[in-house]
Amino acid sequence: MKSYRKELWFHLPSRRGLVNITDDVQKAIDESGIREGLCLVNPMHITASVIINDDESGLHRDFERLLERLAPEKPYDQYDHNGYEDNGDAHCKRQLFGREVVCAVTRGKLDFGPWEQIFYYEFDGKRDKRLLIKIIGE
Repeated sequence: MKSYRKELWFHLPSRRGLVNITDDVQKAIDESGIREGLCLVNPMHITASVIINDDESGLHRDFERLLERLAPEKPYDQYDHNGYEDNGDAHCKRQLFGREVVCAVTRGKLDFGPWEQIFYYEFDGKRDKRLLIKIIGE
């Protein structure tokens, strides 16, 4: 069995945002030479998520409304975590959307259903963040 590791770096100019990384993940699979296996994609920060969903702007706005209803950014003092930083909401948002995704690799390609795309979802941007892609297989 072979393994391959790659990091992607992000610096979103806004506090929150979605970045479609499907092509970046496929590029890592191509670089790995792995034809059959699994691909793990996870943020290496506790205020971001990796998700699989549709790349449709209306849906992305729906995500934002949902997150603000469930874990609103303000007022900052509603979170016990806030003190040194004001990102208590970002930690909660990450719990709601999860940490990582694991994708099947078949014949050297992401084995996806219709419309599926991989996204890095930042909840506390404006600084450097990284993401891990780990591929294992043959």
